Amino acid sequence: MNYCHRHNLVEPNDAGRERVCGIRVSLPAGDTLRKVLGDDWELLRWFSSETERDAAFDEMAQRHAYSRDTDSPTQVLEKISR
Repeated sequence: MNYCHRHNLVEPNDAGRERVCGIRVSLPAGDTLRKVLGDDWELLRWFSSETERDAAFDEMAQRHAYSRDTDSPTQVLEKISR
């Protein structure tokens, strides 16, 4: 696979590494974005180690700097393993 954009989630040099620790991102029940994305929407991100996963989890759990003061972004983050 060719990688041409810096924002890709997988670095080309790390593309072949086994990933066993993950984060499941979903929406809470009653979230209005479910009307757009569907009740079964989820995003899975995989990492090679718990340390890498935990660092990403902590970053994802923070309130986004670009959110307006009146915004309350919602997401459910869950640490998972395979």
